[in-house]
Amino acid sequence: MKLQNNPKLTVVGAGPGDAELITLKAIKALQNADVVLYDALVNPELLEYAAQAEQIFVGKRKGCYAYQQEQINELIVQRAHTKGHVVRLKGGDPFIFGRGAEEMEYAAQFGIETAVVPGISSSLAVPAYQNVPLTKRGSSESFWVITGTTKSHKISDDVALAAKSTATVVILMGMSKLPQIVALFKAEGKQELPVAIIQNGTTPQEKVGVGTVNTIEKVVTEKQLSNPAIIILGEVVHHREDLRKVYQQAAFENLELLEK
Repeated sequence: MKLQNNPKLTVVGAGPGDAELITLKAIKALQNADVVLYDALVNPELLEYAAQAEQIFVGKRKGCYAYQQEQINELIVQRAHTKGHVVRLKGGDPFIFGRGAEEMEYAAQFGIETAVVPGISSSLAVPAYQNVPLTKRGSSESFWVITGTTKSHKISDDVALAAKSTATVVILMGMSKLPQIVALFKAEGKQELPVAIIQNGTTPQEKVGVGTVNTIEKVVTEKQLSNPAIIILGEVVHHREDLRKVYQQAAFENLELLEK
């Protein structure tokens, strides 16, 4: 088999789910790809930009991996050397809990040119789509973005640190650890802190549950929320309701003006 003279890996962020939330640079990379390796959270519509390329699903569905990470690494190297330009398409941003950096390091060991195209992270875009700002003057000066489950399958120690702060806390991959997360925030006396959980954010299948640290587990059960979902804890969760009230008040005042 003939080896390519210019093997290349481009790690591309596909955005949070909505097919329109992808960058122009990402589209160009897909259009120039010889092979696309894509994950489960990638919107299938995006693959239409790479109709000319070999497309290989390497993600996880219903808890089952199509490929283990070591196999993905080897596939990147093999396809880059035999086909040319490999695009590794990942949901959200590939450098935020996406293992994009690891894949680039592995490819570089084999003399493969690497590049990255940042994506719109679900940690930012999914709350925004539900009118939840991660920072807001008077409510939140900063935010944490934390993985709920570490590589040892345990809850991250950073969740306990975040619970002590006044910052907005965004937790990815944390649904299986929700009881532990709730317990950590309760231990800090934050039983009434607002919480939102958004499943399949920015897609037509989006589901939302809003409550407090005290009530959110009940909300999850009632609304049958599950992965993939993002957990947001902080006073900024109130903004979506505050905005709704502003619209209601404005509509009422406009109605009064019309009746005069």
